[in-house]
Amino acid sequence: MTATLSQPSIVLFDLDGTLIDTAPDFIRCLNDLRQAHGLPALPAPYIRRSVSNGARAMIRVGFGLEPEHPDYLEKHTAFLDLYEAGVAVETALFEGMDTILKNLEARNIPWGIVTNKPVRFAAPLIKALDLTERCSTLICPDHVTDRKPHPEALLLACREAEADPVTGVYVGDHERDIEAGRNAGMTTIAVRYGYIEQPEAVDLWQADIVADTVSDLAKLLQ
Repeated sequence: MTATLSQPSIVLFDLDGTLIDTAPDFIRCLNDLRQAHGLPALPAPYIRRSVSNGARAMIRVGFGLEPEHPDYLEKHTAFLDLYEAGVAVETALFEGMDTILKNLEARNIPWGIVTNKPVRFAAPLIKALDLTERCSTLICPDHVTDRKPHPEALLLACREAEADPVTGVYVGDHERDIEAGRNAGMTTIAVRYGYIEQPEAVDLWQADIVADTVSDLAKLLQ
């Protein structure tokens, strides 16, 4: 274990598939929308692996549509409205994650969230999970010019928390998370338990460390 991980200046987490398990609500909303169009429900694992890619991926998975299709916008808007109305019905912290957060808090290590999820959904979600007061910083695409993998959001989060990114850690379940962390000069941890279409590909992301489970992540951050 490196000195950086034993006492990092800050630990930043991606949101969906890293800190919290949002897949159940994504799955519910997509299948409700399919049902409204007379289509059968899709298997949960089939939807789950694409959750980290957001609403666009959900419409691709659920209806086979890309943004240029004339029916795309209507379904995309309907999906987001459904999701906003039930953003935290079944969503929860991954099991064991609250222990990690409490451990960081006990050691006075700030933690925060850097996500590509718009603040329209992210802020109510962390409020519903009683994380707003615990989280040192929440950075969404609304707060920056460039999304991940650009480092702008991570660097802004570090500035808000008055933490040095060079001794900070970023944890994510997507290649763009790891690239963003590298671009910001942070130590990166890729989590294989997240929403990953090809779990074996995680080893190719050039993360500093790979955590297969939340328990593995806890050991790294202790």
